[in-house]
Amino acid sequence: MRSYNLNIAGYKIRIETTDDGPELIPSDRFLKNICFGREHDVLIRVRQGAPEIPEEAERVFVAPYVIEVKGIKINRKENFWSVYRDNVNLYITATFPSYSKKKNAMLRFSLLEREWDLWLDEQVHATDPLEYPLDGLILYYLTAINDDIMIHASGVNYAGNGYLFSGVSGRGKTTMAKLWDESGAKVIHDDRLIIRNVGGAYRMFNTPVYKDDYPNQSPLSKIFIIGHGPENEIAPLKGASAVSSVVANCIQHNWDPEMIARFLGSVSIMCSMVPTVNLSFIPDTKVIDFILSHENEPTE
Repeated sequence: MRSYNLNIAGYKIRIETTDDGPELIPSDRFLKNICFGREHDVLIRVRQGAPEIPEEAERVFVAPYVIEVKGIKINRKENFWSVYRDNVNLYITATFPSYSKKKNAMLRFSLLEREWDLWLDEQVHATDPLEYPLDGLILYYLTAINDDIMIHASGVNYAGNGYLFSGVSGRGKTTMAKLWDESGAKVIHDDRLIIRNVGGAYRMFNTPVYKDDYPNQSPLSKIFIIGHGPENEIAPLKGASAVSSVVANCIQHNWDPEMIARFLGSVSIMCSMVPTVNLSFIPDTKVIDFILSHENEPTE
């Protein structure tokens, strides 16, 4: 295809190939997010070639490609993706670790404009323009533009209430999603969520990670910062403690003071409106009854 639209977390993303660009083949995980119409929040034009980054551009962020083997993190690439800034223009250069051949990309975008350009350096007839890591990077900068929040978390909806469970790797996000799923809750996602203020109320949205993902969302009623413990225990978080606990698990690129300030403001407002608690838990279904039994308790 030559163009298609995606609706992810309420963002309308239009992707078009240029006259000399490749055919576009979205991966399976995006198929259920395809929508119709030309209306968009951002337009990404896909091109072929390898343009040069302006000499005066400053590299402001670099991310290595890290894998985890038996709990040990190993750097596979020193420059997995990088962000460069040249006045109002930003450039992301990236390599694709899952691609069978060497493949690089460069995304030119702006936090002020909604028409972006994506160059793929390999001459191919057809390609998925949103291969990892570009998918997450594009979504992240859409959250930054809209003062939204992308977070490593699992989320569920039970009886109309939306519960978000966040913590560093190994703290039980996937376990918690599985326990709620077995108890009849609707799982929004078990890995990566986007939180948006919609009409004055917070909602959490899934993002396409797995091939069987489909668009999913829920009101956000409570945030749990989780970790395994010897017993089930809840402790309220307020003010700076709540904000810092949430921020620690958010996806963020801390290279621009203005972006940092806006992001912290977004998290602060959310934590003032959505109850946030620490949850130490034993990983069995009793934790669900424990959470529900504390649902109406004050969080002061």
